Amino acid sequence: MVSFAGNKRYCSHDMFNKIILFILYCFLGVGCSLFFSIPVYARDYDYINVSNPFLKKTPVAVTEFKAFNGHATEVKDGKTARYILKEALEFTGYLKTMNSVAFLSNPAESGIQLAQISFRDWTGIGAELLVTGGIVENQGKVKLQLRLFDTFKTKLLVGKVYTGSRSQIRQMIHLFCSEISYKLTGKWGVFNSKIAFVSTVKGKKEIFTCDFDGQNIKQITSHKSISLSPSWSFDGKWLAYVSYARGNPQIFIKNLREKRGSIVNYKGMNISPDWMPGQLKLAAALSFSGDQEIYLLTVKGEIIKRITRNWGIDVSPRFSPDGKRIVFTSKRIGTPQVYIKDLESARVQRLTFKGLNNTSAAWSPDGGKIAYVGIEKNNINIFVMNIDSGMPVQLTRNAGDNEDPAWSPDGSMLTFTSTREGGIPRIFVMNASGSDQRRLLRLKGKQTQPDWSMSKN
Repeated sequence: MVSFAGNKRYCSHDMFNKIILFILYCFLGVGCSLFFSIPVYARDYDYINVSNPFLKKTPVAVTEFKAFNGHATEVKDGKTARYILKEALEFTGYLKTMNSVAFLSNPAESGIQLAQISFRDWTGIGAELLVTGGIVENQGKVKLQLRLFDTFKTKLLVGKVYTGSRSQIRQMIHLFCSEISYKLTGKWGVFNSKIAFVSTVKGKKEIFTCDFDGQNIKQITSHKSISLSPSWSFDGKWLAYVSYARGNPQIFIKNLREKRGSIVNYKGMNISPDWMPGQLKLAAALSFSGDQEIYLLTVKGEIIKRITRNWGIDVSPRFSPDGKRIVFTSKRIGTPQVYIKDLESARVQRLTFKGLNNTSAAWSPDGGKIAYVGIEKNNINIFVMNIDSGMPVQLTRNAGDNEDPAWSPDGSMLTFTSTREGGIPRIFVMNASGSDQRRLLRLKGKQTQPDWSMSKN
């Protein structure tokens, strides 16, 4: 696997002469009943290193969809599909969709297959990648033909055919975007993920979910109370959250598909749940023994074991991707700081030393970094620290209070809460390097505490 670093771009001819291509032949099986796909070409190497802080956006041309039958519904659905595709690719932060005014040819008329593409028309305007699409619509059923090309190598990178109902166009396009992400970065991306968050409804706090891009918003709770701290299970089927609906804070554990669950209700406070990767177990902070300590619980809320045992308050556990360690916040030295505990050896390591107040840590999907909230001189900002080096990098600054960082499933992005727009907390997203900070949701009320699901294709 070869990743490009710095400002070098994958289309550089000098780069081509230096790279040794490793070809890995494999079959990619993506289970979904709504489509049939033609084989995906094996991934040669990573075109894009999404963790590169100096990453430049790769220009991609997305052409009009060829309407094979040409009737009005087909043309309309083709325009819808193209719009969804452009929006999704632009959302990634590492691709830049080009203005169609610059296009020198139209594959919707000349042809969308490899042999029908005049690649000079695309390299001549700076398009490094090209996406063509075709659509066949018949009695409410849609078939999409989608292709991704490397314009400089004149090569088909991904070719897929999807079939489904008109209502599934968005889903089919996002499946194709996942294939693009895997081909270009070696990771499936964010397109099959959801975000849970807190939003106010008539002055009360409820739990909501939405798709990765802020679309398809759904209200999950109606407690008409205070609900906080949503946390996704590894498979995206369960959601744990804290609610004051019955008085003291309790942890509600819900299966979103089967409408069943349990409640963690020990004496005192039951807060800050986090699911163990690959298992239906979760860590949470409970105070029935005195101050708040972290425990490991079953999906039914039964205590498996106590994880922390210290005189200081221990809260906000977050598991490492392999489930062998937790990062958490503790006041054991008097001020809130971030610590890591190895669950097997019980070794505890202090992670943060700069600043008097560091909280809300979140572990990156690759296990190498921690995002957290630091308060310095009354400024609340988000930092990322490489665990090995221990060096923090500030991602937000001079833009309100910034809290609640949560990683995307591929580690390329972070979602967070910010008050930068009029002092009202809203949910934003940014690239993992801190670039491209932009608001995610356009929703009434106040939105906080986002959690990004880790479900994959």
